[in-house]
Amino acid sequence: MNRLPRPFGRRGAARTLVAMAACLALATGCSDSGDDAKPESKSSAGAGSEAFPVSLTNAWGKTEVKEKPVKVATVSDGDTDIALALGLVPVITPDAEDGGDVPEYKQRAIDKLGAGKLKTYDDTDGTDFEAIASAAPDVILGMNTWSMDTDYAKLAPIAPVVTYAGKKDADTLTWQERLKTAAKALGMTEKAEEIITANEKAFADAAAAHPEFKGKTYTYAVVHPEQVTYMSYADQDPGVFEGLGLTKADNSKNYSADKNAVSLENLDELEADILLMTYPFGDNGLISASDLGKNKLFKSLKVVKGKHYAIVPSENTLASAVAYPDALSSPWVAEKLTPILADAVAGK
Repeated sequence: MNRLPRPFGRRGAARTLVAMAACLALATGCSDSGDDAKPESKSSAGAGSEAFPVSLTNAWGKTEVKEKPVKVATVSDGDTDIALALGLVPVITPDAEDGGDVPEYKQRAIDKLGAGKLKTYDDTDGTDFEAIASAAPDVILGMNTWSMDTDYAKLAPIAPVVTYAGKKDADTLTWQERLKTAAKALGMTEKAEEIITANEKAFADAAAAHPEFKGKTYTYAVVHPEQVTYMSYADQDPGVFEGLGLTKADNSKNYSADKNAVSLENLDELEADILLMTYPFGDNGLISASDLGKNKLFKSLKVVKGKHYAIVPSENTLASAVAYPDALSSPWVAEKLTPILADAVAGK
């Protein structure tokens, strides 16, 4: 999956680093099963066992995990989601919420694990290496961060760092691939496969319940301060919308990861059976939702005239989760996005 431009600011990007485009196609993965030398911790019960030590090649060298980890630290919110999805409560994680509410899907997982409030560090100025070191983790998960190139040398002396094999993977790995790599290092490959299967089923069930979605074309756009960004470009891997039965609009072939700006003079490029937009910067975007609604060219679009247009809310983190889905958020995305799409298809 090619990761899209960061539409939600540094925190939002971290939350998902996690990656529109939540491809629900099965990712190729790793599976080295074997007998575990240590009994499984309570948090990983039923997760299967794997042989240790585990050796993983990353973009900066090799990660050697000698024994099954128990204490896991995370360096991005997406990595926290991986840990929680696997049933592990991180010993420390960045404070991705900035004092705001914890996203609903994450709170559900925290409550299920009986974790109370997660122990966090302030990452306003970047990764807090001292806080991570003080937590004495067995491993550090860094599968969903864009700052590993600068952070790795400081994290590696603290604990084995589980991260991507190539620097470009920060942008291109699917959430399934990120989950599988993390799970291999944690001795939880079987659990990861169970999660992938369950998440795919959530989308398949939603699509089956809404056969009217099948074959409908869609455009998804994000209003940034400097541009309207065409997010559903042609070579973007299938994502959450495709998982629900939609297909990309014909105009998607005119856009790519490096060519994604839609000018206000070319808003007709957004035409599709269904148009979805989000405003993560509110009225500080290039154009506000109310002003766009008054735009003559925008109002002339068939999709707008037919009321097949909807806004994906950013306030409840849905837009961020759509842009950067992960193992924990995907079923929640299917749950929340389905009624929005149903109304758009029906012209409500």
